[in-house]
Amino acid sequence: MEQATLKQLSEILKISVSTVSRALKNHPDISEETKRKVKELAETLDYEPNRNAIYLRNNTSNIIGIIVPSLDNFFYDSFTVAVEEEARATGYSVLIMQSGESKDIELANLKLLKNNRIAGVFVSITGETDDISSFIRLQEKKIPVVFFDRVPDFEQCNKVCLADKVAATMAADILIEKKKKQVLALFGHPKLTISQKRFAAFNETFKSKAKDAVIDNQFPLTIAEAKAFTLAAFENIKKPDAIFCMGDLILIGVMQAVHEKGLRVPEDVGIISISNGLIPTMYNPKITFIETSGYKLGKLAFKRMTDCLSGSTFMQEVTVDSVLVQGGSL
Repeated sequence: MEQATLKQLSEILKISVSTVSRALKNHPDISEETKRKVKELAETLDYEPNRNAIYLRNNTSNIIGIIVPSLDNFFYDSFTVAVEEEARATGYSVLIMQSGESKDIELANLKLLKNNRIAGVFVSITGETDDISSFIRLQEKKIPVVFFDRVPDFEQCNKVCLADKVAATMAADILIEKKKKQVLALFGHPKLTISQKRFAAFNETFKSKAKDAVIDNQFPLTIAEAKAFTLAAFENIKKPDAIFCMGDLILIGVMQAVHEKGLRVPEDVGIISISNGLIPTMYNPKITFIETSGYKLGKLAFKRMTDCLSGSTFMQEVTVDSVLVQGGSL
């Protein structure tokens, strides 16, 4: 059976094609009675709009792209779940791309999304990304770009972030309260603003409130490197009495080292992490963490995206609050 068309609906109802189209869109100029008749017939004939024609006319699709450094990450997984829920409820589809921490792949992904006439893009940039001009050009073409989590150090763009400074400050305050003096602090990629903000806030808090504490700052990029830094720290004469983990993957590497060394938590070493929430609950005792929710970030990011799609042109940076979740690791 052939797909019903606007023309067929108009011929059956003996009204113009434009009237049928406006009735289906709930246009205020069309009477409620006409709308009712058009919608009832459309449902009876199983009418579906010609999406390709709509996309060509508007030069966009109903697809929203997401570019993340890695899909093997619970934070990005929960962010994507939140965005997909909101997208489905508002008639959009989601296309997820992985950059693999490569700026070249990131740009290739962006080109593919552009070729699909995406309506908008969410992107968490790679550690290599030093030029966002391709994203800015997309914005200039009225296709919204919302940077999230890993965002560029550039004011004229939409950014949805975690409360990075607050989260790192909270973690430092707890360690100071617990009188920790020899702290191994493990951060992410040093070129990322998220790492720089957390590094600065963590160290400034210790400098102002516990000047006698010794902070060993390291920047592991993988689980394996986090494990290696932790093992190396326990080979020193002065061993850490606490470890700060900037994220979940770092925490996994740290806990691998802790188990390999047969260390007791918190008796031998205290541990605190910034986390999306799942990984800290997988250990015994559960790890104390500062919650930075990917799910909440996804909901907030989609709200910013819909504002942009509705015509908002001003650039904005919004943040998700951090929450302390007590475990037994300190």
